[in-house]
Amino acid sequence: MEANSRFINIITLPNYDFDIKAPEFQKEGDAFTIWFFEDILKVNPNYVECLMYLGNAYTANGLYEKGLMVDQKLSGLRPNDPTVQYNLACSYALLKDADAAIDALEKAIVLGYTDIYHLERDKDLALLRKDARFRKLIEKMKTR
Repeated sequence: MEANSRFINIITLPNYDFDIKAPEFQKEGDAFTIWFFEDILKVNPNYVECLMYLGNAYTANGLYEKGLMVDQKLSGLRPNDPTVQYNLACSYALLKDADAAIDALEKAIVLGYTDIYHLERDKDLALLRKDARFRKLIEKMKTR
């Protein structure tokens, strides 16, 4: 076995430089991530994990309407997932729809969302901080 280890250590792999000219591959960071996940979803539109990543990328880049569309689709695919409902509430709040945000947040809590610490600090929910319904939901969570 040791002889094989020495042999492997002396092998040098060639260094390849790829120069891909397609404009899609010139994208970097979140622009590439968004393009990549959007293309995957063209082939498999119900790929839940891909939708979750794409929704997060949209939101992180201020594309709140697109993020909401993804979260609504996820809500249909996973109607009993508390995290999906929580993310839907965040999307509504970012788009200043407090009523829909409270409804989705309440559903997330009913389905088992329990992270009060995150809920109270999540910047996506800033719109709801002064809403009495939001405070009631938090109190309800604390008394469980």
